[in-house]
Amino acid sequence: MRDARSQGRLEMLWDDKHASSLSESALLLYRSNLLGSDKRVTNYGGGNTSAKVMERDPLSGDATQVLWVKGSGGDVGTIRLDGFATLYMDKVNALKGLYRGAAHEDEMVAYLPHCTFNLNPRAASIDTPLHAFVPFEHVDHMHPDAIIAIAASENGESLTREIFGDAIGWLPWKRPGFELGLWLEKFCRDNPHADGVILQSHGLFTWAKTAKQCYEKSIDTINQAIAWFEQKSQQVAAFGGAATKQLPSEKRAVVAAALMPAIRGFVSGAHHMVGHFDDSEAVLEFVCSNQLRPLAALGTSCPDHFLRTKICPLVIDFDPANPDVDACLEKLEPAIADYRVGHAAYYERCKRPESPPMRDPNAVVYLVPGVGLITYAKDKATARISAEFYVNAINVMRGASAASAYNGLPEQEAFDIEYWQLEEAKLQRLPKPKSLAGRIAFVTGGAGGIGAATAERLLREGACVMLADIDEAALQTVADGLIGRHSADVVRTTTMDVTNEDAVAKAYAACVLEYGGVDILVSNAGIASSASIEDTSLELWNRNMSILSTGYFLVSRAAFGVFGTQKLGGSVIFIGSKNGLAASPGAAAYCTAKASEIHLARCLALEGAGSGIRVNTVNPDAVLQGSKIWSGDWLEERAKAYGKDVAELEQHYIQRSLLKRAVLPEDIAEAVYFFACESASKSTGNIINVDAGNVQAFTR
Repeated sequence: MRDARSQGRLEMLWDDKHASSLSESALLLYRSNLLGSDKRVTNYGGGNTSAKVMERDPLSGDATQVLWVKGSGGDVGTIRLDGFATLYMDKVNALKGLYRGAAHEDEMVAYLPHCTFNLNPRAASIDTPLHAFVPFEHVDHMHPDAIIAIAASENGESLTREIFGDAIGWLPWKRPGFELGLWLEKFCRDNPHADGVILQSHGLFTWAKTAKQCYEKSIDTINQAIAWFEQKSQQVAAFGGAATKQLPSEKRAVVAAALMPAIRGFVSGAHHMVGHFDDSEAVLEFVCSNQLRPLAALGTSCPDHFLRTKICPLVIDFDPANPDVDACLEKLEPAIADYRVGHAAYYERCKRPESPPMRDPNAVVYLVPGVGLITYAKDKATARISAEFYVNAINVMRGASAASAYNGLPEQEAFDIEYWQLEEAKLQRLPKPKSLAGRIAFVTGGAGGIGAATAERLLREGACVMLADIDEAALQTVADGLIGRHSADVVRTTTMDVTNEDAVAKAYAACVLEYGGVDILVSNAGIASSASIEDTSLELWNRNMSILSTGYFLVSRAAFGVFGTQKLGGSVIFIGSKNGLAASPGAAAYCTAKASEIHLARCLALEGAGSGIRVNTVNPDAVLQGSKIWSGDWLEERAKAYGKDVAELEQHYIQRSLLKRAVLPEDIAEAVYFFACESASKSTGNIINVDAGNVQAFTR
């Protein structure tokens, strides 16, 4: 539901039967979630909702009016009751007596915690006064594309009158805060019959006495704007018409997969960045248009947009009529460097004495003519949301250009939002990044016990994981569990046969297209076979070599290719076996193939070191729990080789180890994590045996 971009009018989703059983605060939650379920109403994290509710004061026992308002950093589509800040209305109103004027309004934010009702720990947002001072019980503040298209138009005020008459008013641009709250209060008193107001370059406020009326006014107002723009859009070509044709879908993917690791390498300075690619119809219409460059240069209008996307994107010099990717790559580094210089100049022009230091000067949004939109951020969710915000901006530019002329926010105003001390304080409160934040892991054999445990461990440390396996059904089962514990943003799957060169190439391209690159390869796909040398057929021998030796070569070679484009180093971890160091009876093909893996890792460690690529090996032994290789004939074959019953085999392995302990998939995952993380940044060509101790497998 949240990701749908259905066409036409917004539906009225209010259910009277459901709503009749809800308290006033629960009605606020219900209304908020309905509004946030459609991106045509508001973008992720954008907008606010509120209700003024009579509550029992926990100290006096008296009834008191309490403002429930979306807390700082929340999202109306996914918010729960604990996401709302609660404040005594009488105390919020009393702040007017402390207000020293627009030059001092930022200090008012520090007073909001003193107004907290019932010790609610949820921080109130900067928009709190905007809701508090509107003299109606229920207030919605949304960021609909159709409304912001009016708000960002050159003649937005006259368009507002043309479309809505006196029902919806207009207020000129003002940064959110206490002063804007007072403006809204005055507007409501001066215009008692108005249902709402459009804020220039910002969004829509609507209000009513009941939750249902407020919801309906928001939907009706947005639908009215959508209908008006639909009529206007039929009269003009969007963005001045097409300047070039879009490439076919398959070719767009090829171009994006070639560009994304290169961009990632250039923009991952202090932090590894994660990418997102969008080639939806709205994006393609814009990046193929005549007005692409002039409109992109104007920047976004709504503060929520450019806080996520920077003031403007970087348009990449690519000609879809002559799709020369190599030529585009040659021009990429200087173009990105020029953008950084431009951002630094923007910072110097606009900075104030109290401005925080300049942040990352790289672009967030990269527009590729004929191909689509690429975004980079510190994590996948932020990269995806940044792309969604720029799609909102595209929709705004389309509407404003059709009706009038699009206006970006003035540069100084944009800077004062982007480098606002209150925004900086919010950024400083963010938790410290996890150890693998921004890292992208490619895990083969991802449907097995070791692969799944490894993915879980890397995900817990903040990595994005592409799981590859030949078993599509098992792969999806593992992925579903990981997504449930983490999120859909950080888990992807690809069906891949490690022995097929084309399949490996396609799997890496899929990973690059989803996340922008690769940092960690965990080569884990495998089989196991047991047979005496006389009973080892050439087919069995070749199967072991193909999967355990050639397969490791193919996935490593592909990883080295991505690492080389990014120039960020990398970490390759082979899941070998104790059998690669210590021979076992009746398993010549398996043991030889595993020994080949270990020596390949040594060779790759030599080749990769100069580029910061580390290659290490983890050697498990007797990992029975969750391991797919034990679900076939291997279990019975190994039991037979040791003269044991199948039921006795696990104890046999435990007792033969020095430590007399079972080895679990999670134990292997822990060793993989060590090699992947910064703690092992000075280790390459190494082997960790995770076998509970086997003297024959000692590396020295």
